Amino acid sequence: MTKKEAIKIFEDKKVRTLWNEEQEKWFFSIIDVIVILTEQTDFQKARKYWNKLKERLKKEGNQTVTNCHQLKMLAQDGKMRMTDVAHSEQLLRLIQSVPSPKAEPFKLWLAQVGSERLDEMQDPELSIDRGLKQYLKLGCSEDWINQRLKSIEIRKELTDEWKNRGVKEGVQFATLTDIITKAWADKTTKEYKIFKGLKKENLRDNMTNTELILNMLAEASTKDISKAVKPENFRESKKSRQPRRKRR
Repeated sequence: MTKKEAIKIFEDKKVRTLWNEEQEKWFFSIIDVIVILTEQTDFQKARKYWNKLKERLKKEGNQTVTNCHQLKMLAQDGKMRMTDVAHSEQLLRLIQSVPSPKAEPFKLWLAQVGSERLDEMQDPELSIDRGLKQYLKLGCSEDWINQRLKSIEIRKELTDEWKNRGVKEGVQFATLTDIITKAWADKTTKEYKIFKGLKKENLRDNMTNTELILNMLAEASTKDISKAVKPENFRESKKSRQPRRKRR
């Protein structure tokens, strides 16, 4: 994992950051952010505030705190020490738990630091605009781009439905996606990527218009089935889709 350390300045306050090239994200020292939000001049008091907040959020089952981890950063004593860090999306959620007049200015500052993902969370249309411009630069036809952007919209509707049914991102999403792909292409996602000679490339970005349409129909119908059947978990979601595939 390639990292680049940097000091960012927010209203004369230093914020230690690390750029993760692999994930293409900035990671920020949480304690430095707490100092800003609480307007606390005593670093140790700010640390105690964060420790109590972290303990409370963990008891509440807050996934943001659970997913935060530690990285080595230059401490006040000049030594490299492990400190709690969070990327911009996690910080957005943490900021909601700290009543502060600095919250909104800090959110704007985060956007200025360069987190495009943060912008997209606040305004999803920006993601579509960026996608459109990127596909045009790659020389894609307008017809294909329209299909691709529509496929993104349908995929989002499906994943939102899965989340509502208790399906978890990661392995469970991938398993259900494989079932859908198998239904129209007779191949799992991995098998289809191999068939098309792809490695790390995005499969959908390398689909033809026809493939995009078939995949959209499969995902849209899966969403409709889920809304009608109303599965309560991943296992039921998987079962509700599999019988339909077997009848074909």
